[in-house]
Amino acid sequence: MTSSASGSAFLTARGLAIGWRARVERQLASGIDLELGAGDFAALVGPNGSGKSTLLRTLAGHQAPLRGEVALCGDEIGRLSVEERSRRAACVFTDRFDPGYFTVFDIVAFGRYPYTGARNRLGERDLAAVEGAIGAVGLGSLVGRRLAELSDGERQKALIARAIAQDCPLLVLDEPTAFLDAPARVEIFHILRDIARSSGKAVVLSTHDIDHALRYAGILWLMDTNHRFKAGAPEDLATSGAMGRAFDGEGFRFDLVSGAFRSIEEDEPYAIGLEGPEGVSKSWAARLAERLGLVVSGGGRGLVTLGSVSIAEGEGGPMFALRSADPAAPVLEAASYAELARLLAALIADRTIG
Repeated sequence: MTSSASGSAFLTARGLAIGWRARVERQLASGIDLELGAGDFAALVGPNGSGKSTLLRTLAGHQAPLRGEVALCGDEIGRLSVEERSRRAACVFTDRFDPGYFTVFDIVAFGRYPYTGARNRLGERDLAAVEGAIGAVGLGSLVGRRLAELSDGERQKALIARAIAQDCPLLVLDEPTAFLDAPARVEIFHILRDIARSSGKAVVLSTHDIDHALRYAGILWLMDTNHRFKAGAPEDLATSGAMGRAFDGEGFRFDLVSGAFRSIEEDEPYAIGLEGPEGVSKSWAARLAERLGLVVSGGGRGLVTLGSVSIAEGEGGPMFALRSADPAAPVLEAASYAELARLLAALIADRTIG
């Protein structure tokens, strides 16, 4: 279980079991305890079919729990009216809808429905909330555009703005970065993290972007293939082996050194040392080495080190000097990343053949 730093919980679950009741009860997961409060940003990750969407829908009150309790701002969710629940939790789910002729302003204004009722007449406070939400996601220049005319990323930001305008303590989002390109995914994570930090809301999203979840979320919720739930700091779940147990497959594994997934080769990968000032050049040299299947040394994995690369900044860009682990081998120089890649590939080939 995790607790917010403020100690005031917007969302809690105790002994929660999730699933469906039909002719036969189907339980997906049980024994779930969690808590979110002001400023918390949580990411829910797990393999397909592990129950992420079902958990979010249960936490938002869209699906009844099999057992246990979910509370919003201290009140058991099943006792809240739909109207009261919508004042405490704003949701963005993956359900597709026909935007028709609705503009960005129209969609965001729907977020004020819990306060305006069926007539949806916006007062000054409502207009201020709508304008603030549109500004928070950077859609001010598109406020009059129809949703159907927007890109997927812009449309997703409009739906997030609708949730912000709803002015709830809790935001729940199911796969908000699905189908978006890389820059748009990063932007969505930035927006949601900033909302939690600046407004004191609690934000939880499910995602398959594990790298972004590890970078941006302060709390990680993990559901594995056996539907077991764990919660904690991303670093704790990664280094404890929980991430690997949840995602590792026949051809890939979670690598603790890089914090990313790597394919499993027949032979254990080799390591290479990187020497030079921290910065852009060293960072991209590390990425190049990892792309070639090398592990940047220093991770304590006991791998065979092929040598080291020294990096120096020249007038035309970085300069690289490759020193083999063989002291008799000459130092090889490279004036570009392409040349460095060629030298490293040759070094790997020599070691593999030898």
